[in-house]
Amino acid sequence: MIWAYPDIKLTLLLAGIFILLYILYLSRFWAINRKLKVEKQRLFTKLTIRTLYFILLLIAFAGPSIGDSFKEVKEEGKDIFIAVDLSQSMVATDIAPNRLRRIQFELKELLKSFPSDRVGLIIFSTEAFLQLPLTYDQAVANLYIDGLSIGLVPNLGTDLSTPLRMALERFQNDQSPEKKSRSVVLISDGEHFGDDLGGIAEELEDQGIKVFSIGIGTDRGGEMPRGNGLVLDPKTGKPALTKLNRDPMQFIATETGGQYFEISDQSQEMGELISAIESLEGGIASTRMVEASSNKYFYFLLAALVLALVDLILPIKTIKL
Repeated sequence: MIWAYPDIKLTLLLAGIFILLYILYLSRFWAINRKLKVEKQRLFTKLTIRTLYFILLLIAFAGPSIGDSFKEVKEEGKDIFIAVDLSQSMVATDIAPNRLRRIQFELKELLKSFPSDRVGLIIFSTEAFLQLPLTYDQAVANLYIDGLSIGLVPNLGTDLSTPLRMALERFQNDQSPEKKSRSVVLISDGEHFGDDLGGIAEELEDQGIKVFSIGIGTDRGGEMPRGNGLVLDPKTGKPALTKLNRDPMQFIATETGGQYFEISDQSQEMGELISAIESLEGGIASTRMVEASSNKYFYFLLAALVLALVDLILPIKTIKL
């Protein structure tokens, strides 16, 4: 027999409380017995019934499971690369407190939803850099997310194709024997100044790698802090504005069979992104055998309730007049 809740200390504590209360009850009984003639046999009948159903309640509380059958459980897993734009425009303040800080918060919530999946981190602007290879260690992933800063990459613009190509290469070079679904979460304001995305989109689609893109920013745009001032537009001499450009983000998602989501002043779609990734059919990461014995607490609980009912309605008199 296997116990679902084998808490010996709690069981002993409950038994001790029962014994203590029953000792008090017996003390009161003997005090009455000194003055009145009481049938002790009937008292012992009550005592036996109450002790039995209390023991049965303790057994039910411990969750007895009977049986030694086993079944095979298949565990599915996913590989997810998160690519984060760290160009200068990601510190724009149209999304409070700024775009990058908001993304850091949202990514931590994203990780909580995939505790059994491998996650990697790529940062980029015009170039892409691997910050964290695919790992199950979410504590490490959170540390890297906390450390995200635009100072980690050259700030000469944004090329969305560079992180996608790096993710593709990493997936292709992965030596893991486990076959899993593969996807990329691409996060940017969409200001793309690189090569045409069609080529890399086709390669990703051929490999079955879906891109889920997140556009962050607003249509009205935001100013970009730099040092103690703001980034200025060289043509007008006024603070430059950076606006959300959805087109390249939507294009890469559509071409790879993924989806486009948005974080803006009108849309907060991180929950929808999590649902979309969860719906992916993960490959079989591993299999394990688990015991299939069932919890039989109900039978003990039912027996205890029957005895308690008998104790309640049984016309046993403890005092004779």
